[in-house]
Amino acid sequence: MTENAPAEQIDVAVLGAGMVGVSAAYAARQRGLSVVVVDRREPGSETSYGNAGIISSGSILPLNTPVLWKNLPKYLTNQHPALRWSVPWAVTNAGWVIRFLAAATPSQTRPRAAALHGLIATSLRLHRDWIVQADAGHRIRETGWLKAWRGDALANAKAEQAALAEFGIKSEVLDRQGISALEPNIVPAYSVGLLHTQTASVDSPGAVVKAYAKMLASAGGAVRQAEIRQIVSDGDGWRVMLAEGEIKARHVVVALGPWSADLLRPLGYRVPLASERGYHQHFVPNPERKLLRPIHDADGSFLMTPMEQGIRVTSGVELTARDAPSNFAQLEAVVPMARGVVEFGDAVGERWRGARPTLPDSLPMIGPAPRHRGLWLAFGNQHIGFTTGPGTGAAISAMISGDAPPFDTSAFSPGRYIS
Repeated sequence: MTENAPAEQIDVAVLGAGMVGVSAAYAARQRGLSVVVVDRREPGSETSYGNAGIISSGSILPLNTPVLWKNLPKYLTNQHPALRWSVPWAVTNAGWVIRFLAAATPSQTRPRAAALHGLIATSLRLHRDWIVQADAGHRIRETGWLKAWRGDALANAKAEQAALAEFGIKSEVLDRQGISALEPNIVPAYSVGLLHTQTASVDSPGAVVKAYAKMLASAGGAVRQAEIRQIVSDGDGWRVMLAEGEIKARHVVVALGPWSADLLRPLGYRVPLASERGYHQHFVPNPERKLLRPIHDADGSFLMTPMEQGIRVTSGVELTARDAPSNFAQLEAVVPMARGVVEFGDAVGERWRGARPTLPDSLPMIGPAPRHRGLWLAFGNQHIGFTTGPGTGAAISAMISGDAPPFDTSAFSPGRYIS
């Protein structure tokens, strides 16, 4: 990867080297545009590193569906493993909370699911092409992922299966015996499971992003590690001001995840972006009792998945300020539950914390900024940024080139929240 941005004005500067940003840069380069992607850290080192590594066909339901109202009383206790929340943050961000809850209606759920389905379908196709082109095909596993319940949840599994089937997404409902046949090395703790059969996973999401960035560099794009200070409109283009130097570009793509709103605020945009924080830790696996695919424990609200570094156990959502001190209570609560299902040894490395950028309707912003020509927004992909990065990038690069995106992006318009 080159360390120096071109001196002349380039076509596209992509700010952010997570899955979304690297995908946008590579898609633009495929269209013949000169591209540099800039981040303070190496590609795939922030939120795109710490996720569950799932390339999910079935993540079409937004976070705020009508089921949220049923679960709200237990979430308000602030003790449920699925959600912990900061009272001061909730008071300060009451507007975001109200909008988020207001979107959890039947009339708003299906249109958002349809929008996410278009984004995800495009992304899955590109992922499966790009991961081979990037010489990272050995990292992908076409084994699906399993959502599992400990109690009598057959109705829940069938309802979710029916919701997926409306969009042609296949899944299988499994009983205890079916789960044991699928995952023979785990303790038979689950009575009902839903296997997402058209979903893949990878053994290191951060490494996949790095592979895509290397592929971008091999295709003639540039990757630069630098602190981004601000962006300034400059005639028919933009100046990206860095800690050392600047980059001139005709187009700028903001793909900085939970930091995107900070960069846009000096331009007069007030983006209602929240940070859903999450945690993970790795553990030494037992090679004689391998976990074969990601498992989402629906009752415990955690996920465990085999990774290159070991068994990764991830926690639920923490709603608080992006940079607030870490609180590992959720992770500490679910690790014993995970040990009750999968046999693993000591912890490997330090515990990790990341922030998932989420807008009130659980849909990303994909498109042009309302008042600034050549400024493009690509963030807010919440829990599914690793899955949806390629589709987001393909849509943005098409718009930059004046072409129609590969799916309907109207639901993702930045203008729905900013003007």
